[in-house]
Amino acid sequence: MPSILWFRRDLRLTDHPALCDAVAGDDTVVPLFVLDPALLEPAGGPRVRFMLDCLRALDDDLDGRLVVRTGDPADVVPAVAREVEASAVHISADFNPYGRRRDYHVARALGEVPLQTTGSPYAVSPGRVSKPDGTPYRVYTPFYRAWTEHGYPRPPNRPARIDTVSGLRSDRLPAAPDIGDTALPEAGEQAALRRWADFRDEHLLKYAEDRNRPDIPSTSRLSAYLRWGCIHPRTPLADLESRTGKGAEVFRKELAWREFYADVLFHQPASARDHLQPRYAGLKVDAGKAADERFAAWAEGRTGYPIVDAGMRQLRAEAWIHNRIRMVVASFLVKDLHLGWKEGARHFMRYLVDGDLASNQHGWQWVAGSGTDASPFYRVFNPVKQGQKFDPSGDYVRRYVPELRGVDGVAVHTPWDLPAPPDGYPTPIVEHDHERREALERYEAIKG
Repeated sequence: MPSILWFRRDLRLTDHPALCDAVAGDDTVVPLFVLDPALLEPAGGPRVRFMLDCLRALDDDLDGRLVVRTGDPADVVPAVAREVEASAVHISADFNPYGRRRDYHVARALGEVPLQTTGSPYAVSPGRVSKPDGTPYRVYTPFYRAWTEHGYPRPPNRPARIDTVSGLRSDRLPAAPDIGDTALPEAGEQAALRRWADFRDEHLLKYAEDRNRPDIPSTSRLSAYLRWGCIHPRTPLADLESRTGKGAEVFRKELAWREFYADVLFHQPASARDHLQPRYAGLKVDAGKAADERFAAWAEGRTGYPIVDAGMRQLRAEAWIHNRIRMVVASFLVKDLHLGWKEGARHFMRYLVDGDLASNQHGWQWVAGSGTDASPFYRVFNPVKQGQKFDPSGDYVRRYVPELRGVDGVAVHTPWDLPAPPDGYPTPIVEHDHERREALERYEAIKG
């Protein structure tokens, strides 16, 4: 009897424990992907387009044998199981709130056909690491120590043979959404492995020193591939075991941040939509026409602060932002413009190709002060100093803000000080020092 491998956030054939289980014993397998309207309809265009490109790459790797069906997985997966008289449906675990509910309903609908879970998108699955008293960690550093001590298995090899059931109907992939001129990374498992190899061999050694520099190729750019499982974190983690130096250590910690946020969301699913620290619900947030206009200026990259505008324009141009700049633009929205982190997180999820619910929502809450292991609210990023420190040549700003390409060097971060301000570039929409004081006053009102 054949088995079904239901692909979700694991669009690869290497380092795939559920695939290994599905093909064990020389069984034939149905490689299945379900286009779920509940996930597709609210998803941002870049993320959907990249997913479709990854599915095409996976289908190529399977010699055109990927079976695609459209609909509610609770209906589709049991229907395919009946169609092929499947012995089991194999999956990698999904720990997001919707995924857990979906898998519960699919398991019930399958009846006597088991929904077999093997592995997950994480090196250490959420819920596996806890304090000595059994409660979940709320601070990253002790989580990281426990996560390291827990360990993770070596990546399994790609199965030597994947025998598939032939003759099954497969839906055509839908037309990709129009994302204009946004440039997405090359999709698929092979592209992910090439990207990791390039970063490992060319940039890992200096990662600890360079990772905060958006003006140079200093980061791995693996986030979109990790989001869709084109590469599993075990693969880079296994390579890091043979690497010494601070760069390898810091990169391992960055991978652990992703797992920490997944663990937080697993234990506190409501934190995807609300403050992890409830007292922040009382923080005064601006609303009305003026607030809407400020949000639009932030979203469109015309705040008058070059490092902020470069980041928001990079988001539109590449569906990605350097992590340091994500923190800068988030701080500016929450603490300079006094707008809510939820609106900012929603905007990011609309445009990011790597939009991951746990990492995005909790990254925003880290900046806003309302999350776990949060940056203190009174830590307010100065957008000018951040630009001068992390984009010292001004190359990053000039790359994304064409109105400032005629400004040399670090002066690009303070264009209002030039004898003749550049044509077409706006003056700052707020005065940072004043808004910083206002933010701290609002914080004091809820501090108790």
